[in-house]
Amino acid sequence: MRIRSRVALTEPLSTLKVTERLPPLMVLLVACLAAACVPLPSRDDAAVSIPASWDLPVPGSADVWPASDWWHGFASPELDTLITTARQNNLDLSAAAARLIQAQGQARIAGVSLLPTLDGSIGTSRTGIAVSNRSESTSFNASLSASYELDFWGANRADVLAAQAALRSSRYDRETVALTVTTGVANTYLQVLSLRERIATARQNLEIAERVLNIVQARVRGGAATRLDLAQQLGTVAGQRAAIPPLEQQERDAQTALAILLGRLPQGFSVQGASLDVIRIPAVAPGLPSDLLMRRPDLRRAESQLDAADANVAGARAALFPSVRLTAGSGVQSSVFSTLFDESPGFSLGVSLARTLFDSGRLGAQRNVAEARRVEIIQAYRTTVISAFADVDKALGSVDSITQQQEQQSIQLEQARIALDVAEIRYRAGAVDLLTLLDAQRTLYSAQDQSRQLKLSRLQAVVTLFRVMGGGWQDSASPL
Repeated sequence: MRIRSRVALTEPLSTLKVTERLPPLMVLLVACLAAACVPLPSRDDAAVSIPASWDLPVPGSADVWPASDWWHGFASPELDTLITTARQNNLDLSAAAARLIQAQGQARIAGVSLLPTLDGSIGTSRTGIAVSNRSESTSFNASLSASYELDFWGANRADVLAAQAALRSSRYDRETVALTVTTGVANTYLQVLSLRERIATARQNLEIAERVLNIVQARVRGGAATRLDLAQQLGTVAGQRAAIPPLEQQERDAQTALAILLGRLPQGFSVQGASLDVIRIPAVAPGLPSDLLMRRPDLRRAESQLDAADANVAGARAALFPSVRLTAGSGVQSSVFSTLFDESPGFSLGVSLARTLFDSGRLGAQRNVAEARRVEIIQAYRTTVISAFADVDKALGSVDSITQQQEQQSIQLEQARIALDVAEIRYRAGAVDLLTLLDAQRTLYSAQDQSRQLKLSRLQAVVTLFRVMGGGWQDSASPL
């Protein structure tokens, strides 16, 4: 009984003892095969033209490469705690970590093909005639054998490269998920605070509307205002009250979404913060466009997937060529177990060259599939790169546009407050009608709500800019 294992070649083929027993023609053939490894495909078709600079204004007061804990720049201890909790307990991040462990195992499995295997066995057998107890005999045997598939065409090496690329892809995928979770927590937390501000603003406007209602009621009792004025103001008060419950529901929904990001049930969870006024807007700069390919883990993941596709193509092409296997075996057999290892062992050495002569085109089709898959991944890679640059461009545009809107909105808000104060005084004096006062109320409420939303939009635009820049991530993975 012979068991094969694989033995790694660590010296030139001409120096191996096994080749001394090969016919000269076989030695020449093997030497020729060894010089003809299948190369990896060219990467020229995956190149993307990188712009020299960004088209939109770029902040110049921040570090070009953000810190890995960039969220500390918002100066919110509660946000820091929430993000730390999410990075520890988020379920999607835990699943990504499990996928990384799987990829590590697959890489180890693939590496076995480059190493020898050594197998051994020991056994016993008893023979005789079934109808008689005579002519029975017992034998014992032991064997040790090895075999190694020479990786002339690089097929096994291609499998290892593909597994290593998949491992890198899993690492980058985990970092991408971590970045997504981090920015999701930041955006949702800011949304909760903004909704609480909007609820507070709606309640303040309700108080204003009720105060004006008291004035209108007094004027109606004094005959200075009509029932129409009273009905209009009662409608305004009802509208202000109706605006509060939807905002409260949105705030509850945002807290629920935040709890899910933290990997916990929403019941009993609550955010302590009440306002965006305590949140600082951190400075952020996108750096040079050429840096983007190195600073975003999703781009590195797409590049790793392309590496795996290149290796798979090389492996599929190598499968079209013959395989060469070296084998060695040794074994002994004895009728007495005590003398089994005293026997002189027999041995065998051999080399085999094998190739499928007819497979109905299966290997060729597998090569075509691998090459087509590579073309698909190239297009996906180029799409990912182009989308990444578009993300940065849009984020820069949002930060610049919202900043300009806030400047004008602050002026509008201030003038709306002045207009309402003046309109209320003049209405008390009978100098203007109720419609003028109602219009001043609506203008102030709209300006206040718009101002709150712009504040949130600017903060979230900064968070988005951090995300599309890679969030300060740097590739610190140990080399494979």
